[in-house]
Amino acid sequence: MTRNHPRPSRRTILGGGAAAALALAVGTAPTAAAAASATPAAPTGSATGPATGWPTEFPLPDGFLPEGITIGARPYVYMGSRANGAVRRTDLRTGEGGTIYAGAPGTAAVGLKVDHDGLLYIAGGAGGTATVVDSRTGRLLTTYQLTDSAGCFVNDVILLGDRAWFTDSRDSVLHGVPRGSQGGGRESGGRQGEVRRLPLSGDWVQTPDVHNANGIVATPDGRGLIVVSSVPGRLYHVDLGTGHATELALHGADDVANGDGLVRVGRTLYVVQNRLNLISVFALDRAVRSATLRRTITDPRFDVPTTAARWRDRLYLVNARFTSPQTPETTFNAVAVPL
Repeated sequence: MTRNHPRPSRRTILGGGAAAALALAVGTAPTAAAAASATPAAPTGSATGPATGWPTEFPLPDGFLPEGITIGARPYVYMGSRANGAVRRTDLRTGEGGTIYAGAPGTAAVGLKVDHDGLLYIAGGAGGTATVVDSRTGRLLTTYQLTDSAGCFVNDVILLGDRAWFTDSRDSVLHGVPRGSQGGGRESGGRQGEVRRLPLSGDWVQTPDVHNANGIVATPDGRGLIVVSSVPGRLYHVDLGTGHATELALHGADDVANGDGLVRVGRTLYVVQNRLNLISVFALDRAVRSATLRRTITDPRFDVPTTAARWRDRLYLVNARFTSPQTPETTFNAVAVPL
């Protein structure tokens, strides 16, 4: 089982002297980040009440190449760029926002999750990294090199217990980065942090030369993980102690092909199927051994949505537009749809 580690205060973390930090003006009021604890019954962005009258479309800079999205405990959405690892923050109430973290050439911000202490965990794609940024200031705190393997793709992340768990779409392994402790990253100069490597076994099938493990969420009881494999489109329940993966039996659907981002609200699982331009909504059984399709969500504004985040009665998604030219002139946006 995962060993518990003490979680230092945010003041201790940010006072630890992370080198190569960026201090960027954000142009909006500081935001509290999401509660993402070992008890995931209230998922990130689960504030109550409707978001009536708020914008449902958010333009992004041309060439931004978005893929990751996350929302904290206040109505601010963070979106990551595959172009250079930048992160933008936008006020859900007004649609106004700007870049809080500029990234760097040759890096990417794919999956994102923001913690209750304001730390933003970023999956680095083909760079094989996990980066931690202060979501309030844009300050770079640390970068973990999760894998040096060629052809890796660190894709998505979930916060559970004392760790941020990252998927690698090109390897049958999950990476557990300690939360709230920034030792061991390339930028921190601190003590060696303990990153846990959890190989996937059991029913897990690793298909060569395609994206496998992608979106990831906690199980309703907070004791395990649900991971989607994009090709051929399967859902797995992963034991955190052993890495044993049990394939979920699907009822009402043959597969979840092109499965990408996952959002769970109670025992309801939302699966974004990117190139199909839809979200499949499943009911999980209590043991998380099966999932029954209840309905699907689509929208004419979908243009290969990848990941999603919940706020109140809406899901917010970024359109990656994988089937369009990925150039500096290509336009991008994010959209909101009712739950």
